[in-house]
Amino acid sequence: MDTSMLHAAGVALLIILDPHRLIFLFGGVLMGLSLGILPGIGGIAGTAMLLPFTFDMDAHTAFALLLGLGATSTTADPIAAILFGVPGHAASAATTLDGYPMTRRGEAGRALGASYMSALMGGLFGAALMGITIPLLRPVMLFIGSPELLALSVFGLSMVAVLSGNTPLRGLTMACFGVMLAMIGSDPQTGTLRWTLDSLYLWDGLPLVPLTLGLYALPELCDLAIARTAVVEGGPKLDVKTGMMLGIKDCFTHWFLVLRCSWIGTSMGAIPGIGASVIDWISYGHALRTEKGAQQTFGTGDVRGVIAAESATNAKEGGALVPTVAFGVPTSAGMAILLGAFLIHGLVPGPDMLTKNLDITYSMVWSIAFANVLGSGLCFLLSGQFAKLVTLRYTLILPVALSLIYIGAFQGTRQWGDLYSLLFFGVLGWIMKHFKFPRPPLILGFILGETFERYLFISIERYGISWWSRPVVIAMFVMAFLGLIRPFIQDVRGHGGIGGMLSGFGAPRFKFNNIFPAMMLCLIGAMVIQGAGWNFDAKIVPMIVGSGALFFCSATLLNDLFRKPEAAAVAGEPVKIAVPQANKKMHMDIGTSLTHLSGRVITQRGILFFLYLVAFMGSMALIGLLPTVPLFIIAFMRIEGKERWTIVMPMAICMTFLIYMVFDQFLAIPWPPTELGKLLPALKGYLPSV
Repeated sequence: MDTSMLHAAGVALLIILDPHRLIFLFGGVLMGLSLGILPGIGGIAGTAMLLPFTFDMDAHTAFALLLGLGATSTTADPIAAILFGVPGHAASAATTLDGYPMTRRGEAGRALGASYMSALMGGLFGAALMGITIPLLRPVMLFIGSPELLALSVFGLSMVAVLSGNTPLRGLTMACFGVMLAMIGSDPQTGTLRWTLDSLYLWDGLPLVPLTLGLYALPELCDLAIARTAVVEGGPKLDVKTGMMLGIKDCFTHWFLVLRCSWIGTSMGAIPGIGASVIDWISYGHALRTEKGAQQTFGTGDVRGVIAAESATNAKEGGALVPTVAFGVPTSAGMAILLGAFLIHGLVPGPDMLTKNLDITYSMVWSIAFANVLGSGLCFLLSGQFAKLVTLRYTLILPVALSLIYIGAFQGTRQWGDLYSLLFFGVLGWIMKHFKFPRPPLILGFILGETFERYLFISIERYGISWWSRPVVIAMFVMAFLGLIRPFIQDVRGHGGIGGMLSGFGAPRFKFNNIFPAMMLCLIGAMVIQGAGWNFDAKIVPMIVGSGALFFCSATLLNDLFRKPEAAAVAGEPVKIAVPQANKKMHMDIGTSLTHLSGRVITQRGILFFLYLVAFMGSMALIGLLPTVPLFIIAFMRIEGKERWTIVMPMAICMTFLIYMVFDQFLAIPWPPTELGKLLPALKGYLPSV
């Protein structure tokens, strides 16, 4: 870094330290944290809403406000993910795997402290790396083409092997199914409608938000309703302050892990098309592969899992700004909106931002750095109050959380299909959890599936066969292959070789656990049969992936049917629903805490929970969401917990007022039409005129 850059960085620091700009930066941080807590909303909506208010601001102030919001919307994500197992957004899904089990052990403070500190360290690392490397990364960014992005997608998909724990066949089945789900909609090559079920909603594909909330949020809340307890028992004994200090200490103890994952987050964030929802899984998978003993402890409440996911997620913002500023190429929807601010203030991304507008570029770096410090500081101050929520009765938590989840899921495309998707994937996620099928591979497959297909066709069209010979592509493919084959080699060694694996089979025994893989086999088979009649370009990738899904699912089912019970226990296969093997990690996912209940009770209470969701949707269709919220809160609290009216009514009123002010007035969400609203105009024709 030459003296001109140091001078520009110093000038930018003095500009940002102006009290007027710090106030706007602080305001952006507050809004970012507020939106980050709400499931499914995120910083994109807030950035888009703030953009018109920056017209009369100078460029430094405008970017301080916008980046203050954008840099901290993910800082608050872990709150719901750690406390309730409810990922606020796809970027915090990996955090739930270890954060929520820590909360159930009474270590919520430690998990929150580790997440905030690792987010702070990752955010500062990303900002510093951006400030140092913007001039150096220009040739690197120009070298990256569609073959490299395709290879990176394949490498990301290879992470399903480590995210499947010791059930790799199940993980590969769900990963392939996730890729197939990503291909739902209009094929970009030929326009063929793939698996749309004659629904206009599916023409543009499934949105990520309702799928993520359904797979992760609803199953955890369902188990909370089934257990009929608080997340953590013994409320006054929850020592949050001491736990948070321990979490901070963990980050410094594992400083090299923070550094590595921050590097992953920053470098991945600079690549267009690789969003935060992918970065946290790649970082988590890296930690799972490289940290000592991680294969046995990750997914059960290992603080290193929280550190790995959060440090990478927050570091991405600095990396994402590099191509946006240097080339005008946004890496995400948030960065695309930020480009609008460039146009508003007459700035042109490119060489000018690295020469005559260098002070503005470095003011962005300082804005990200200060925003991370402020955001993490505020979270530290408020976490004591947030952590107390896990000691409340489930009847006080569930109706509020479910109302917010419905609104968050509705942000996918703002159609009724979002709510149907939420319910469908909620049921699927709950079944997967209790049948011990890992959910992370499905999420990863869904996120990377579309990217993989798009860059595959672009690479073939642009480079022909020669794209295979590019050095980065070869390196990434080799790493992906080794990552996929490694769990199988370990499995073979664990059984004493191939002979030992083949000796554990006997006569077929159909068990209750075989129902789910059999159903998945039928579903995937039906999808493959339907896709066989499509145009060749439209079906080639779905058929390859579908065939792989059929193979892995069939192998899973046959393994369950023919493997002897004692061999299944050795292989890590579940023998009884909802009852994990003692001291044995079943799969890389959140375990169940319902082992004290019978399967019949679990099923009955689970069905009741989802009937509440159906009733919520029915009421919303009839009278609208805003009137449904207080009715749902009152009904749930009175029927489930017989709560006092003095608690029920204030909660119903406050929650309705909050939703009305934030979502109806501030965010101006267009709610779907109701049946009652359609009926009233028709009734007016029968009423006598006055």
